[in-house]
Amino acid sequence: MRKGQIGCMTQGIGKAPAMDGMNTPQPGGTPAERDPRWAALLARDPAADERFVYSVRTTGVYCRPSCAARRANPRNIRFHATPAEAEAAGFRPCLRCQPNQPPLRARQAALVADACRLIETAEETPPLAELAEKAALSPHHFHRLFRAVTGLTPKGYADAHRARRVREALGRQESVTEAIYGAGFNASSRFYEQADAMLGMTPSDYRAGGAHAEIRFAIGQCSLGAILVARSERGVCAILIGDDPAALLRDLQDRFPRARLIGGDAEFEALVAQVVGFVEAPGIGLDLPLDLRGTAFQQRVWQALREIPPGETVSYAEVARRIGAPGAVRAVGAACGANAIAVAIPCHRVVRSDGGLSGYRWGIERKRNLLAREQTGAA
Repeated sequence: MRKGQIGCMTQGIGKAPAMDGMNTPQPGGTPAERDPRWAALLARDPAADERFVYSVRTTGVYCRPSCAARRANPRNIRFHATPAEAEAAGFRPCLRCQPNQPPLRARQAALVADACRLIETAEETPPLAELAEKAALSPHHFHRLFRAVTGLTPKGYADAHRARRVREALGRQESVTEAIYGAGFNASSRFYEQADAMLGMTPSDYRAGGAHAEIRFAIGQCSLGAILVARSERGVCAILIGDDPAALLRDLQDRFPRARLIGGDAEFEALVAQVVGFVEAPGIGLDLPLDLRGTAFQQRVWQALREIPPGETVSYAEVARRIGAPGAVRAVGAACGANAIAVAIPCHRVVRSDGGLSGYRWGIERKRNLLAREQTGAA
């Protein structure tokens, strides 16, 4: 190589920014990279789709941050607050990510909502193929999408809806037979197979507001404050914690308004002591049956919570993913809030995605105390 050639190469150094494998200059080299929105674009973050769009000067197209198209050179990228702003600047919408249409998640949620309304208004549960056809999707894709959005399969949603209709009908003092057929069960035998899990008691007892159910309870003290433990014939149905014992009792009465509440005897006091010992040291486990009363989705969430080891935490989004419903993060939070069996159903082990503590039925300080105690015990 001649001397002049070496000189040309030397002069070229620094004229153009160094490029990585994604055709992207080194960080901080362009206005786009210095924009706070650049990180969301790099991550193709779907959560940013409703906050801004970006345009590419060389193609004349604008896209959502989550667009799967090959990323353009940052020198050609501009950010826009809205699709209208991008179009006013002379750019056209990307045909791939359709940024001028509602976000994909919103469109999917609308499809599933339509399917839910169809299930709720049909006399009999529509077949999966029929639901998928109306959504213009394959049965497999529709089934997966429905579960991701609702946390339930179409059949599970139909069963939960019928169960709710039965509870509402029985609450109106309709006969058990009328409630069964009015909810869409075409055979009473099918209903009675599911009645115990669905109602937590016999249909006639539920219709009477739980008047025939017996629930034993006792109130004690633990390091977290007052604690109420209640047990039905099926197992522990409530572990409530708070500052005011009278408020805990009112909470129990509101949960079982017609049940016969019986103060615990000496034998029951021993069970309360066992529960208190578990609350003080959750790592020892609680070898007692639980009477879980909730929707199918809530029970799936609660089961997932029971699988989180002491000393560990997971995010609401991770719980949603574990139960096969990544789009149901808010519903997971609601299920945690509906939990009435403190510590044994460890909703305190669920935190925000950034690790921060969020709402806890029995108070943030108790949640922080429980987590600290468990993490110290696990160390």
